[in-house]
Amino acid sequence: MLNVVAIMGRLVADPELRTTPAGVNVCRFRIACDRSFVRQGEQRQADFIDIVAWRVQAEFVCRYFSKGSLIAIDGRIETSNHQDKNGNNRTSFAIVANNINFAGSKSTGTKPTDDGGEAPPAGYHLSEPAPEYSEHDDFAVIDDSDDLPF
Repeated sequence: MLNVVAIMGRLVADPELRTTPAGVNVCRFRIACDRSFVRQGEQRQADFIDIVAWRVQAEFVCRYFSKGSLIAIDGRIETSNHQDKNGNNRTSFAIVANNINFAGSKSTGTKPTDDGGEAPPAGYHLSEPAPEYSEHDDFAVIDDSDDLPF
């Protein structure tokens, strides 16, 4: 069996950290994911997906993400059955997050610190530029201007 989800979208509200009676941190939030297809004359549609993050992931989301933040999540789909206030059986779906990552930001991608400054998110770093090719590398440039032999 396989139950794997990768999704990216923007938070529709600020996430809130809650604690279960057993003392485990949990954060439930919703993201909006734009659909890639747009019908002529209509505006782009979005799907709203419920996400659940537990423990350290819940703390991470609540600390570094806010409404409008672009977030990337991989996890699994989990279903639950319940009865609504009218006694009707209902099934709900949510993605339980395994990994949560920054996917960009609406503005700067930082949150204000207690002293009024801005701190980059934990684990955030600029990637190093790709090294330039040099004559001393182990690989040589192949001249592909001739016709291929096949």
